[in-house]
Amino acid sequence: MILRNALRLRGSLDLSRFHNINSITSSLLHQQKFARQASTYSDDKTTHFGFKNVGEKEKKEAVLGVFHSVADSYDLMNDAMSLGVHRVWKDAFMKKLDPGPNTKLLDVAGGTGDISFRFLDYVGKEAVNKDDGASVTVFDINASMLKVGEARASELGHTKGISFVQGDAQELPFEDNTFDCYTIAFGIRNVVKIDEALKEAHRVLKPGGRFMCLEFSKVKPQELESLYDLYSFQVIPPMGKILAGDWDSYQYLVESIRKFPDQ
Repeated sequence: MILRNALRLRGSLDLSRFHNINSITSSLLHQQKFARQASTYSDDKTTHFGFKNVGEKEKKEAVLGVFHSVADSYDLMNDAMSLGVHRVWKDAFMKKLDPGPNTKLLDVAGGTGDISFRFLDYVGKEAVNKDDGASVTVFDINASMLKVGEARASELGHTKGISFVQGDAQELPFEDNTFDCYTIAFGIRNVVKIDEALKEAHRVLKPGGRFMCLEFSKVKPQELESLYDLYSFQVIPPMGKILAGDWDSYQYLVESIRKFPDQ
């Protein structure tokens, strides 16, 4: 069953966005249970949006705007920017995860489904179709990215063992000790408060659960750094303009990589 836009809002609960919830009472109890995880954003506290210093609220809204803008062309641009190598990285990432037939996966910032679809292919239809078998929850703050992911899931025939939930990584609407694995691929650098997202990841993972993060970092060997910078700043933003009609969003993406801690 695909759950679309099951977003818990701070201070209120939009019950019309939930599907197959047993009762209003259980939903309200669910909201109260997780109230302690409420995350706040302040423009009095600054962070970075690419190379710019901005308030926390401003970064949250700016990142939402970036991924709303690039959602429809996100997968095409990934192929163009990496010459298809991102597919190799993601395949290796899933092989490293090595999920079993009963694995419950939370794929955060999973929007268009690249990691989640690999998970479903890896565990196989038998694992997905059996009672209490493998399943993945695609979790993303951006409705546009989730919409693309849902459409792709339908096209690929992934109708079982997958759900799509909209929400904030700093405020996960799930019970403690729910998931066997938590993955986040090319997403954590866009989170405003990474420490809060990591605490939430720890909370929802079962004891012995696995946290796996796939992210860009510094180039090694150092001699390649100037070539990497040239490609990043002189090729990727113009490519974004040509293929997606959006220079600024891809300028942010390459800047955000430089602001992320190295290995």
